[in-house]
Amino acid sequence: MSQHLTDLTPIEKITFSAYDTPEFVTQLEATGRKKVLIAGIESHICVYQTAAHLLANNYEVEVLVDCVSSRTERNSQIGIQKMMQLGAKVTSVEMALYEMQQIAKGETFKAISKLIK
Repeated sequence: MSQHLTDLTPIEKITFSAYDTPEFVTQLEATGRKKVLIAGIESHICVYQTAAHLLANNYEVEVLVDCVSSRTERNSQIGIQKMMQLGAKVTSVEMALYEMQQIAKGETFKAISKLIK
């Protein structure tokens, strides 16, 4: 059974890596998925550490580069570069949405197209 984000209770995150929060790991494992799209702030701290832990635990990680940031552009670039060095892939929201959709028809495609434009 798949879960939707609306089905989940928000998780308090006080660790830099979300993977260091047991509730996060429990909910992630409950999905049965091994591919993770990651977004967040402080690319070089929280996003990087979360990606590193996910990769170390055999998850495939794609960083939504247009959905991560840091206080400085340089720190953001360094964070993205280090994640890539560890094996994370990079993508954008638009690219990820259409990659998941795969076909250019139907109601979901129309909703994505409207959202993107």
